[in-house]
Amino acid sequence: MKTRRRTCKFLKEEDSDPLSVVVNLFDVAMVFAVALMVAMVMHLNMTEVFSREDFTIVKNPGKANMEIITREGAKINKYTPADEQSSGKTRGKRVGIAYELENGEIIYVPEGAASPN
Repeated sequence: MKTRRRTCKFLKEEDSDPLSVVVNLFDVAMVFAVALMVAMVMHLNMTEVFSREDFTIVKNPGKANMEIITREGAKINKYTPADEQSSGKTRGKRVGIAYELENGEIIYVPEGAASPN
């Protein structure tokens, strides 16, 4: 009488395809990339870009490369004040001067106001 050897289910050899590891690494990299993009959007406080509400974003305020991005409905507008100034078409006029004090307070003096002499 022959005795049968019991074979363990867990000792079976798996496919030793080296490319299966690459596929798993690609999946992990894609999940990491999406998580990184979500974290970046949350960190930069740009979550309003994904909402349905209208918004205005000012990038680099007060600098030469300042940009104003607005969304009105489905239309997104980008305004660069430097482009307006370089073309010679200005839309505004000077109405006064602002001074920043040492303590950080800002004082606005309207144009034409009597100066204390």
